[in-house]
Amino acid sequence: MRDLEGKTALVTGASKGIGLAITRGLVDAGAFVVAGARSSSAELDALIGSGSVRFVSADLAAPDGPAALVAAAGGVDVLVNNVGAATTRVDGFLSVSDDDWLRSLTLNLLAAVRTTRAVLPGMLSAGRGNVVTVASVNALLPDPAVIDYSAGKAGLLNVMKSLSKEYGPQGIRVNCVSPGPVETDLWLGGGGVAETVSRASGLAPEDVASAAVAGAATRRFTHPEEVADLVVFLASDRAANLTGANITIDGGLVQGL
Repeated sequence: MRDLEGKTALVTGASKGIGLAITRGLVDAGAFVVAGARSSSAELDALIGSGSVRFVSADLAAPDGPAALVAAAGGVDVLVNNVGAATTRVDGFLSVSDDDWLRSLTLNLLAAVRTTRAVLPGMLSAGRGNVVTVASVNALLPDPAVIDYSAGKAGLLNVMKSLSKEYGPQGIRVNCVSPGPVETDLWLGGGGVAETVSRASGLAPEDVASAAVAGAATRRFTHPEEVADLVVFLASDRAANLTGANITIDGGLVQGL
């Protein structure tokens, strides 16, 4: 369904993993996508070659990086805040330095704050807009192994809920998607969570991965495309009266209503 025909979407962290899947999903829905990342990838280059994607190199951890990306993008109908990173803290809370905290909070919280702040004036002028932010179940499921990442994602949910209340009357919707473990390099690639925990614990990486989803009803990782489908739905007019929501996609990992 070409629900986003004629719309321009800006995706941060678009070169791989969830961001790449979201970029592909938005293109399939008819959008023109401005893909922001520090560098491109072979998969993203293939999408660029289709003419439906433009790559903009951006360091979203830099204070002026998000604003520069938004300026290069031009008019934006849909912003997808996806950029983020998790470092596994196998040595515990006392090993996490101030610099570690600042790096994590900058990429997992401030990058989205800055990008959203830069894109909002244009949306307000247009009288409409849509912000979809990729958070994490760790915002609601704190984990000592990713304590700084979890804190950043919890802050992200709070900020986006506040923005939904402030800008809803101006025609701007703001929603979040919170994935559980997703089948990407962040979890399963070289140097990813499974491999890092494996080195520290002596467990095989596949056993670490299995344990991560053992508490989920589906007993499996979410596919990036499944997250992308949800983001595309929230970005479309099919969700026209949905704002201030945080939709969890984790196979039933987080318990409770």
